[in-house]
Amino acid sequence: MHPKALLDESASLIEKVFKFDHPADAVVSRHFRENKSLGPRERATLSDTVFAVLRERLKFEWLARSGSGSKWRRLAILGFPGDRDFLKSALTEPEKVWLDHCLDVTDADLMAQHRHNLPDWLATALRDQVGEEFDALVASLNQPAPLDLRVNSLKKKRDAALADLRQAGLAGEPTPYSPLGIRLAGKPSLAKLPAFVQGEIEVQDEGSQLLALLLDAKRGEMVVDFCAGAGGKTLAIGADMRNSGRLYAFDTSGHRLDALKPRLARSGLSNVHPVAIAHERDDRIKRLAGKIDRVLVDAPCSGLGTLRRSPDLKWRQNPKTVAAQAELQSAILQSAARLLKPGGRLVYATCSLLREENEAICEAFSASHADFEPLRATDLLAAARIPEPDALCTGPEAEWLRLWPHRHATDGFFAAVWRKKA
Repeated sequence: MHPKALLDESASLIEKVFKFDHPADAVVSRHFRENKSLGPRERATLSDTVFAVLRERLKFEWLARSGSGSKWRRLAILGFPGDRDFLKSALTEPEKVWLDHCLDVTDADLMAQHRHNLPDWLATALRDQVGEEFDALVASLNQPAPLDLRVNSLKKKRDAALADLRQAGLAGEPTPYSPLGIRLAGKPSLAKLPAFVQGEIEVQDEGSQLLALLLDAKRGEMVVDFCAGAGGKTLAIGADMRNSGRLYAFDTSGHRLDALKPRLARSGLSNVHPVAIAHERDDRIKRLAGKIDRVLVDAPCSGLGTLRRSPDLKWRQNPKTVAAQAELQSAILQSAARLLKPGGRLVYATCSLLREENEAICEAFSASHADFEPLRATDLLAAARIPEPDALCTGPEAEWLRLWPHRHATDGFFAAVWRKKA
């Protein structure tokens, strides 16, 4: 595609995404389905441009004020990746002068909001939590996430899987914390890779992999993944159970559970039972009350720990949506707790960075459930032989898992664990 046409296409796609009525990745995917003539390089350029603009929206909008022409074209120029000569071949002379001026702008020339590129409410909330680490956190959130894999322990050991990936020409290293994780260099396509097709590897952030270790499901147990989604953690739990016992994958979205089916087929698991539920009080849940050994509640949340992957979330969430999520999270946790038998383990987790969705929910649950005893996440991680577990945990007794992108190179994750008293 000619550079000018590619730049015009980028501007059009940015305008669609900035309506913020659907997740950015869904808008981009739909655009690609509707424009099948776009090749792999063109798709990569379009996607990279859109996500660069989402990450640095406030800075780019400020810079765009001094330009001319369509706002969306100006944003596309600022976010366009790669060779500047290629880009400039699509620009007018005034646009080239303007772009050079923009490239000369340094952080010292910018106001705070143009450096951190966060809405004010979110910047305040994060600064209150991490203090002087705020700039490091923001820098990490504005970088694309690496591609992490989890090795299916039913089919392969990590060293063997890593050797196969290297043999296939991919560069990767073991993740520092998860014993089953591999971090790849770049963003290679995995769809036709034999290891992926055969279910030996799955895409899963290292932080997410640690949740299954906290649950520590055993052979023959009755286990529930309460908000299973497309089943990434379900597959990890099923492998931990060595394909025995019974693992329920609950979710209110049949569409998300449908996405689990091909992953299950690749994984070799036969102990997983997907169940679409209407809500957290569904009768199918009530029938299991007091019968379950372990429950994972990876609660629906703001997703603000995943800004490296989904930078549009910082523009689609606000204090009202966060408050609504917190109310739902509390209700889900209450219902999930009823499933456990005495001695059973409950894990609550989110991929949020906000205290309202994490510590506040857990403190309220513990205060109202004397029949549940908090367990220290640092002890559970140490038992799973995770390196430096204290560095991964927070709270007065290191009882909560708290992962930060700038500290741990994972998505932002939180988890708390309880045991139901006998």
